[in-house]
Amino acid sequence: LFAQYGFHAVSIRQIAQEAQVPLALVAYYFGQKQDLFHAIFAHWSGTIDERMQGLQAVQAQAHSRMKLQRIVEAFVEPVIRLRASPEGEAYALLMTKGLTPQGDEADRVVRDFFDPMAEAFITAIHETLRHENPQASVTRGTAAWCYQFSLGTLVHHLADARVARLSHGQCVPYDSQVQPHLIQFIVHGIRGAVHSFHPPVKKRRLS
Repeated sequence: LFAQYGFHAVSIRQIAQEAQVPLALVAYYFGQKQDLFHAIFAHWSGTIDERMQGLQAVQAQAHSRMKLQRIVEAFVEPVIRLRASPEGEAYALLMTKGLTPQGDEADRVVRDFFDPMAEAFITAIHETLRHENPQASVTRGTAAWCYQFSLGTLVHHLADARVARLSHGQCVPYDSQVQPHLIQFIVHGIRGAVHSFHPPVKKRRLS
């Protein structure tokens, strides 16, 4: 219900009716509506754990040209798998639609569950980009923008069905088969953004 209609458009009474339980039972176990909303993300926090474990495995590897791609894979792949599963579809939509715009209830969820993960991925992206571009002095701010752009790309892929119409039926919305292309788009986008933020200094020619 939250994924379909948003937090403010759904009442505890509607939730109880959908679950076919007494209204008082919802309040007994979960408290107020914002606490129930928070509990949903706590229940599905395993996806965040999976992304963090993937990131930690990548971080243990030596730096190479492939490291950025592996970071992006750790960020993207668990969510794409979740979106493709019937039980995870509503949660994936909740991550995209239910957290925007960010009211107090959504801000609490983002801070508690997603900010620590975002911090870890931004740190990993920053370290990797610094190794790839030792002369560019890549800042954490650049890495944070790259994370934000990457998140926007992933969220849009998870939530927007318009691609079917725009492709005249050639594309299937949320198609998990395009995951490799999505990952490459993000990887090359990050590198392109770094080049834009930190353009190489042209050496002056001696005449």
